[in-house]
Amino acid sequence: MKKPTGVAETVAVFGVFAALCFVCGYIEFLLPLPFLVPGMKLGLANLVVLCALYALGPRMAAGVSLVRIVLSALTFGSLYGMMYSLAGAVLSFAVMVCLYRLPCFGTVGVSVAGGICHNIGQLLVAFAFLGVGGVLTYAPVLLLSGAVTGFLIGIAVQPVLPRIKKLL
Repeated sequence: MKKPTGVAETVAVFGVFAALCFVCGYIEFLLPLPFLVPGMKLGLANLVVLCALYALGPRMAAGVSLVRIVLSALTFGSLYGMMYSLAGAVLSFAVMVCLYRLPCFGTVGVSVAGGICHNIGQLLVAFAFLGVGGVLTYAPVLLLSGAVTGFLIGIAVQPVLPRIKKLL
C-alpha cells in the first residue's frame, strides 16, 4: 500500500476522507430513524474513519475524525453536541487504535469495540454534566446499539477497504 507522500497529496487524500465523513454525517442527519434513545445514530461516518485508520494510519484517521466532528457540530448541531461527540470519539478512537495494532482483531472487532466505547464516552459526559444516575439507564440500550452498529460498519468496511488501498 502506498501512502500519500507529498504535502499536496497528503492534504488531498485527507480532504477526501474528511469530506466523505461529513457527507456520511449529513446523510445520517437527514435520516430520521425512530430510535428508542435520543441521539442514537448508525455511525455511518465511522465507516470512513475505520477505512482511514486501516488505509492511512492512526494519525490521519484521528485528524479526519476530529475535522468531521467539528464541521458536523458547526453545521448540524451545537457545542453541547460537539462535546458529546468528542468524548465518544476520543474514547472510541483510542480503543480502536489499540485493537487495530493487535493481530487478533479484524475490522469487525475493532468497529464493535469502537461503537461500544463511543456510547460509553457519551454516557460519561452526560453523567458528568447532568449529574443524574438516571442517564445510566440508557446504558444497556446504547451498548447494545453500539455493538450492533459497530458490527454492521465493520462488515461494510471489509469490501471497501481493499478498493481504497488499491487507489492509494
